[in-house]
Amino acid sequence: MLNEALAALRAGQFILLYDFDDRERETDFAIRADAVTPSHIRQMRRDGGGLICTAIHPESAERLGLPFAADILRTCDCTELPGDIPYDPKNRSSFSLWVNHRKTYTGITDRDRALTITEISHEVKKSLNGGGNSFMQKFRTPGHVAILRAAEGLLDVRRGQTELSIALAELAGITPAVTICEMLDDESGYALSKADARSYARRNGLVFIEGQEILDLWDIRTG
Repeated sequence: MLNEALAALRAGQFILLYDFDDRERETDFAIRADAVTPSHIRQMRRDGGGLICTAIHPESAERLGLPFAADILRTCDCTELPGDIPYDPKNRSSFSLWVNHRKTYTGITDRDRALTITEISHEVKKSLNGGGNSFMQKFRTPGHVAILRAAEGLLDVRRGQTELSIALAELAGITPAVTICEMLDDESGYALSKADARSYARRNGLVFIEGQEILDLWDIRTG
């Protein structure tokens, strides 16, 4: 399935990405950010229902000056503390800034979010190709698209959906900016089960892949 997932990502198609049984136990929609359209946003919010975020490579985040949200909020009494994340107690969350592109109106519509996401991807690509940093001139915060900053070392350090999706992007040879959204269950109030996510993938002709498959290839490539 891994080769099919890489091909789907390259083609700008959705894949369904499950992390690990001993982590979040969640399946996310995942798609290369530079291919996102308003219809993709609509499908994620209708059939996924989770938070629509865009994960980016740590080197790009550094070049663009995008911090971790936890660092910004360090002086706030409500900021996360070591061990606060029950499924990943050794690492901090990957949230960075929430942004809207300056050409958006409210920022929340399908069209506005698609524009913001594709423009984030363009900035990531430019930053990794040695281009200048115009991020702060093109985006405003707070906004409606959450940026996730992958950990340095990716899967060698952290094994969240953020790192899995960026590792996939690297393996696929595409710009390492991937938009993801959790699939939630309307009936239980929890995350959609792995079995139900697999069923959705079959009904909709999507590739379903588990984090372990990515991790196995990653270890071979980087080991």
